[in-house]
Amino acid sequence: MNCSRSDDGHGDETNYSREPLLLQPSYARSKSLLCDELRSLRISLRWCALDHSSCLGKFISYLMFVFLTVVVPIISSVWVWLHVPSSAFTSDTIAFNLLVQFPESGLAFLGFFTLCRFFRRYGLRQLLFLDALQQDTTFVRRGYTSELDKAFRYLACILLPSFFVEVAHKIIFFSTVKISLPYVSSGFPLNSIAFVLVLGSWVYRTGVFLLVCVLFRLTCELQILRFEGLHKMFEGCGSDAGDIFQEHVRIRKQLSITSHRYRFFIIASLIVITVSQFAALFMVLASKSEKSFFNSGDLLVCSAVQLSSFFLCLLGAARITHRAQGMASVATRWHLSMTCATTAGVEQRKTSLLHNPDADLTLDLHPSKSKSNESDSDDSSDMFISLSTQQPSSFQTRQALVLYLQHNNRGITLFGYALDRGLLHTLFAFEFSLVMWILSKVVVLS
Repeated sequence: MNCSRSDDGHGDETNYSREPLLLQPSYARSKSLLCDELRSLRISLRWCALDHSSCLGKFISYLMFVFLTVVVPIISSVWVWLHVPSSAFTSDTIAFNLLVQFPESGLAFLGFFTLCRFFRRYGLRQLLFLDALQQDTTFVRRGYTSELDKAFRYLACILLPSFFVEVAHKIIFFSTVKISLPYVSSGFPLNSIAFVLVLGSWVYRTGVFLLVCVLFRLTCELQILRFEGLHKMFEGCGSDAGDIFQEHVRIRKQLSITSHRYRFFIIASLIVITVSQFAALFMVLASKSEKSFFNSGDLLVCSAVQLSSFFLCLLGAARITHRAQGMASVATRWHLSMTCATTAGVEQRKTSLLHNPDADLTLDLHPSKSKSNESDSDDSSDMFISLSTQQPSSFQTRQALVLYLQHNNRGITLFGYALDRGLLHTLFAFEFSLVMWILSKVVVLS
C-alpha cells in the first residue's frame, strides 16, 4: 500500500487505545455500548419515534407517523374549514393553511418510508459506511468522526430558527381564534391541547424530512474526505498508480451505492417542493387580500424549511461531484510532473544516487504556498508533489490511470445524470421559466 496510507503509522499503533470505539474493528454492526458514538444517534431516533430495532419500536413508529402526519393535519384542516367563523379568517387564509399541509405531509411521507427502507435493508452502521471505514487512512477516519459529531448541527441550524417562528405564529393563531368542539367546553385548555398537537405535528414532519437530508449530507462528507485522501496519495512517496486506482474504484463503488439509495428521495422531493412552491406563488400573486404574518406565516415557514433542506442535499452532492471531476486534473498534473522528472532529470538523479542512495528529489509546483493551506480551498489545482526515484510508475500505467479518471469522473448521479453544477443550472433555468409563466398568468387574470 502507498505511503499515504502509512501516514502516522507509529501513531496509529500507540494511539489505538485512545481511538474512538466507532473506528475500532472489534465493534460489529449492531453493538451499542455506553461509549459507542452511535449510541446518541440511536437514542435520538428512539425519542423521535423512529426506532425500528424491535417490533414494539416499529409499531410505535408507524402509529406516531399516522397520528402526527395524517390524523392531526386532517383534523386541524377540517376544523379550520368548518368551525372557524369568517370574521377570523378570509378564504385566502384558509387556502394558505390547506396548501401548507400537503407538502409538509408529503415530504414527511417520503422521509419516513426512506428511513424505513434504509433501516430494514442496511442498518445504521452500513447506511453510514462505518463497516468500510477500517480500510481508510487515519485522516479520513478522524474527519468522519468529527462529521458524525456535527451531524445534528445541520438539522438544528434549520429546525430551531423555523421552530421559533412557527411557535410565534401558532401563539398568535390560537390566541386569536376560539376552538369549540361538541360536548367539550371551549376555552384555554382546549386551545392549549390543539396548540401542542399542531406544533408537535409540525416538528415531527419537518424533522423526519430534515433527518434524511442530514444523513445524505453526512455520506457525501465521507466521500469528500476520501477524495481529499486520494489527493494526498498523488503527493507522496512514489505515488503508486495501482494503489490510486484501487482507492478510486472503492470510492466510485460507494458513490454508486449512495446515488442508488437516495435518487428516488431526491427526485420525489424536487417534484413535491417545485409543485408546492409554484402553487403557493400562484395563490399569493393572485390573491387580492392583505398579506400578514397571521394569515401567511405558515406558508413562509414551510417554504423556508423546504428550500433550505433541499439546498443542503444539492450542496453536498454538487461538492462531491466537483471533487470527483477535479481528480482527472490532479492526475494529469501528477502524470506530467512524473514524466518531466523522469526524462529531464535522469543525469541529476544518477548523480544524486551515487552520493546518497536514499535521496529523493522534490518538485514543488507552488513553493509560495504551504501544505497547511491546501485544505482551505475546494480547488484541487494546488499540489505539492514528492517525486521518489525509487520504483516510479511506468508511463503507460500512469497514462492509463489518467484516461480512467477522465472517463470516470462522475460523483452523485440521478439515473445516469451527474448532479453537478451544470444540472443545477438546468434546474434553475427550468424553475425560472415556471416563475415567468406563473407571472404571465397572474397578469392576465388580474
